[in-house]
Amino acid sequence: MHDSETLEQPSLFGVPALAEQERMVEAMLFASPAPLSLTELSGRMPDGCDAKAAVVELQRRYSGRGVQVVEVGGAYAIRTASDLAFLMSREVIETRKLSRAAVETLAIIAYHQPVTRAEIEEIRGVSVSKGTVDLLIEMDWVRLGRRKMTPGRPVTFVVTQTFLDHFGLASARDLPGIKELRAAGLLDSRRDPEDDKNEDAEEDPTAEMFEDPEENEQ
Repeated sequence: MHDSETLEQPSLFGVPALAEQERMVEAMLFASPAPLSLTELSGRMPDGCDAKAAVVELQRRYSGRGVQVVEVGGAYAIRTASDLAFLMSREVIETRKLSRAAVETLAIIAYHQPVTRAEIEEIRGVSVSKGTVDLLIEMDWVRLGRRKMTPGRPVTFVVTQTFLDHFGLASARDLPGIKELRAAGLLDSRRDPEDDKNEDAEEDPTAEMFEDPEENEQ
């Protein structure tokens, strides 16, 4: 009798209901300063939980709300809905302005990654100073990638999750075009109006940035 009653008791270590798992994911994403991957979410949840299913449910619940659950470089975060970003504009503080050399270098890395220093210099037509690359790495917009299997095995550079998060991108495949880069302040807005006529016809999204080959880095 005692054994039978014991078997009928609900387990104290059962898998939480999906609604509770959704609350767990919501709490973690809300508190985290950086996007969290499914592996990180699962590692903090009880055994048997389905972090992916919980994220999908949470995304559905936040759909159409002022904040949304978005994918950023294979991880997830709670972010302001893109159509309401203008409400936050007064809260944005510009801490530093990138030089033209830094903008060009960042754009080349973003659109040609993984790319070596030599390849960046070949595309720009001028040398790349160590300070320019160091600045982008310090800002956590660029990081070192894998070494290329070529003579000397040079290191490559790729954009970071922070870069993707800034533009609200799920992956590097969704990189913004010239207009988005300019709107974000990464490109000089001063330009010849005639360039607008040809902007959509550009095959290389970084080509427009290299109009003055005589302007070298300091």
